[in-house]
Amino acid sequence: QVSLVESGGGLVQPGGSLRLSCAASGFTFDVYAMTWYRQGAGKEREVVAAISWDSSDIEYADFVKGRFTISRDNGLKMLYLQMTSLTPDDTALYFCVRGWRGGDHWGQGTQVTVSS
Repeated sequence: QVSLVESGGGLVQPGGSLRLSCAASGFTFDVYAMTWYRQGAGKEREVVAAISWDSSDIEYADFVKGRFTISRDNGLKMLYLQMTSLTPDDTALYFCVRGWRGGDHWGQGTQVTVSS
């Protein structure tokens, strides 16, 4: 079965950095686009970034552009989100999702908290 397991979240101070990882299994990872979503407390889920199967197409939400980098390693079946210059507004549960801005399969999420 499809499995997406996020890791790397935690508590960081404003201005700090985190690298999120998503380990994929149970499907042919290298034919699917992948997306990072996030959901803050009391907020709707929103797209953070998306990446095509071969990394030729990448899109970022305006609120993270220039601060976050999405990448993938098809050999390792891994998806990554490098986050820098974090602010409290980035506090959210971050999800790894199969598809281009899609939602057919979701991971369990990893919590990112940005606070002093």
